[in-house]
Amino acid sequence: MADKPTPADKFTFGLWTVGYNGTDPFGGPTRPPLDTVHAVERLAELGAYGLTFHDDDLFAFGSTEDARRTEIDRLKAALAATGLKVPMITTNLFSAPVFKDGGFTSNDRQVRRYALRKVLRNLDLAAELGAETFVMWGGREGAEYDAAKDVRSALSRYKEAVDLLSEYVLDKKYGIRFAIEPKPNEPRGDILLPTVGHALAFINSLEHPELVGLNPEVGHEQMAGLNFQAGIAQALYHGKLFHIDLNGQRSIKYDQDLVFGHGDLHNAFALVDLLENGGVLGERAYDGPRHFDYKPSRTEDETGVWDSAAANMRIYLLLKERAAAFRADPEVQAALEAAKVAELASPTLNAGESYDDLLADRSAWEDFQPDAYFGAKGFGFVRLQQLATEHLLGAR
Repeated sequence: MADKPTPADKFTFGLWTVGYNGTDPFGGPTRPPLDTVHAVERLAELGAYGLTFHDDDLFAFGSTEDARRTEIDRLKAALAATGLKVPMITTNLFSAPVFKDGGFTSNDRQVRRYALRKVLRNLDLAAELGAETFVMWGGREGAEYDAAKDVRSALSRYKEAVDLLSEYVLDKKYGIRFAIEPKPNEPRGDILLPTVGHALAFINSLEHPELVGLNPEVGHEQMAGLNFQAGIAQALYHGKLFHIDLNGQRSIKYDQDLVFGHGDLHNAFALVDLLENGGVLGERAYDGPRHFDYKPSRTEDETGVWDSAAANMRIYLLLKERAAAFRADPEVQAALEAAKVAELASPTLNAGESYDDLLADRSAWEDFQPDAYFGAKGFGFVRLQQLATEHLLGAR
């Protein structure tokens, strides 16, 4: 069975995850607030690598500088005592009433300027704590009504903000990269940059696209009915997987933030196989933190909070173990070969081949027998999926 988690696994948790008090749109808290130092200590005991947070998770919105510094110093002392890292932080531009129409893309210009100052301040904190990634989730950057938001202007303001922040980290030599977190909806009816593809296109418009990548989340892509593993593969293809949020989601509905693997288990298996084994390439595809952005169910007490945190890590390690067994299975190797999975990595054109050469190749058209694929020459994809399922279930 899977080993116990260690910091080498790079498992990280948001302070807002284990600190979630159970509040939802239909009911108030079911658990008391969780002290930051206590959270750091418990995560370290469970084998986690790091902690992440929004500014407002660590100190209340509108805190005085003294109150803010007190909480920062308490966190730094706890980190020093436990060895936990802060590889990523982010800024809350969605909870306070001032951000009810967004931060970077609010129709109110003064709100946009205030949002930029809030983020600049938090970038200084990220640098102080040694964070290398700054996640940007535009939870309120959107609208409920089509006439309420000029989307082209909103994207221009979004670009303006990211360009300014990029210039700031370059001038300060902070060594921080930005990771945009796409989401299609909730809390807004529609959110800008709703999917991996939208965010990739937006990044190409920036002044410093090399500083900006993605922080895709399982539930967010699956809320749009998309295949998360395929989205991560595209992010890797473009060299833009700067961070990742792992959780569970069951179909197209509200953002459930379940424990990783407690949703689409097949897709979770495929995702871990991709991250750890690179799919057919057979190499580790991602070396960054495995970050869990989930919410302990509001039905749980504090014991349940830590049980659920441990469950995220255990499921990842179990899937990692199952994926390794899947790749090592001779029957799987034979099925992969029969399915010609590796052949897709071979260029369609020969080295130096032009379209004139292709047109002259009779085997590509005149002598090719497409009718041979009727009733024969199957790819065996069902067999391959069955083998994956049996490994996932521990039946092989």
